[in-house]
Amino acid sequence: MEKSFSASYAAAGVDITAGYKAVELMKQSVARTNIPGVMGGLGGFGGLFELDCTNMPHPVLISGTDGVGTKLKLAFLMNKHNTVGVDCVAMCVNDVVCAGAKPLVFLDYIACGKNVPERIADIVAGVAEGCVQAGCALVGGETAEMPGFYPEDEYDLAGFTVGAVDKSKILSNEKMAPGDVLIALPSSGVHSNGFSLVRRVFDLENHPEVLNTYYDSMGKTLGEALLAPTKIYVKPVLALLEQVDVRGISHITGGGFYENIPRSLKEGCCAKIKKEDVRTPALFAEIAKAGNIPERDMFNTFNMGVGMVITVPAHQADQAIEILKANGEDAYRLGVIAEGDGVELW
Repeated sequence: MEKSFSASYAAAGVDITAGYKAVELMKQSVARTNIPGVMGGLGGFGGLFELDCTNMPHPVLISGTDGVGTKLKLAFLMNKHNTVGVDCVAMCVNDVVCAGAKPLVFLDYIACGKNVPERIADIVAGVAEGCVQAGCALVGGETAEMPGFYPEDEYDLAGFTVGAVDKSKILSNEKMAPGDVLIALPSSGVHSNGFSLVRRVFDLENHPEVLNTYYDSMGKTLGEALLAPTKIYVKPVLALLEQVDVRGISHITGGGFYENIPRSLKEGCCAKIKKEDVRTPALFAEIAKAGNIPERDMFNTFNMGVGMVITVPAHQADQAIEILKANGEDAYRLGVIAEGDGVELW
């Protein structure tokens, strides 16, 4: 590739040599994610992974894809690019683990106005960190330099994961019943949803300096609180699935409680949650205050401090919380399953 150079393409705004440099800079980050099954390295036309089916008589592949959304605007404003990759991975792997699958591989896609190798390497370093947290391998990706389509200092980031689970262990809500307990896994903040509203509330387009405002209630600046990467729940959830009869998992993303919790509920079941039992960080109160946002809208837009909700039988609730805490999650009882449908917050 050292002989690859097009002066005409460079004149049009695409520097292919910058792409090669970015790949060289990211190789060390990608190497961190290698797990058994990875075959080959970067540079091929596809990422190779050998699936070990020793404990999967009937393996089922489960895939998920997502992006970071307009949270990227904060990364641009703060010139901090090494955390949004974690968000990208989290939004995908947290989805597939809801079905009981272990994420195996991840691929990213970065589209930018100008390929700045150091910035691309920072982005990929975040992706690699997310893969390490999830226990999956970054087996490939794509960086597309698109002058005239994106501003030079902006980019978009999306990703894709594939996980596997034995058919007999695909998570089902068939045994969900009134009396089951909802367990909350705390979020690290807003995660990667609702940022179009956040940006409007704080008028970040016109007043980006507000990101430097320190809030006593949070013990950090607004920018630090908002840019905190999405928490990845894969490892603690997989540990829980090995020991407890989990009857439903909801990843709380865009749409908040009202859209996401029902996705894991059995027909005829309702999630009953006391608002006072939701451990909501100060960040959400600051958002609601700044935008004069009604409480109902907050719970229908943001995770409100709960990144994942897990349903278990009542007699296993304490055990489940102990397992989750042993795996680094400050889990707690959030509510119960009752007869009905949807979510009842009271």
